[in-house]
Amino acid sequence: MTGPQYPGQPGPDDTPRDPGQYPPPGQYGQTPQGGQYGSTSQGGQYPPPPGGQYGQSPQGGQYEAAPQYAGGYQQQPPASPKNGMGIAALILGIISVLAFWTFGFGILLGIVAVILGIVGRNRAKRLEATNKGVATTGLVFGILGIIAGAVFIALSVWVFNEVGGRDLTDCLSNAGSDQAAIEQCQQDFTSNLEDRFSVTITPSP
Repeated sequence: MTGPQYPGQPGPDDTPRDPGQYPPPGQYGQTPQGGQYGSTSQGGQYPPPPGGQYGQSPQGGQYEAAPQYAGGYQQQPPASPKNGMGIAALILGIISVLAFWTFGFGILLGIVAVILGIVGRNRAKRLEATNKGVATTGLVFGILGIIAGAVFIALSVWVFNEVGGRDLTDCLSNAGSDQAAIEQCQQDFTSNLEDRFSVTITPSP
């Protein structure tokens, strides 16, 4: 049994081999058995990785892409305008003008209308309301109601004093529970009205 033969050694018949007879060395990119990289020693190729190609699941299916939002981020619906203060100011302002003769009630409604009108205008400036004109109108009506109510009260007091109302009040206060004194106060008041305005209030007998 002969061992492996090396270049330069004599062959089995003791004759030297020609170096050109040896097989060329393996080319780059081949395994010692002559196969290319990526092949097995038996010449077959390495099996593909179990995951398959990139972008595929181990079962061979492709990875599902992340869901795409068709419309992007959904916008929140715009908030409804806060127009209640302006509308309330308009309603109360109109009532205050109509109720100016109620000795203070119209003035009270006018004050509330002014406050609500200011609040409504401020909301419109902050773009929280869309009825700035309505709030302004209610504010104006509230101011008119206050002025009209104050003027009416002032005129009423002046007329009351002019016709002797203050004298009547003082007379009744001094009369107390004396019925005769009370009747005398009323007669004096009536006589004063007749003399001042040249009218007859006491019915003729």
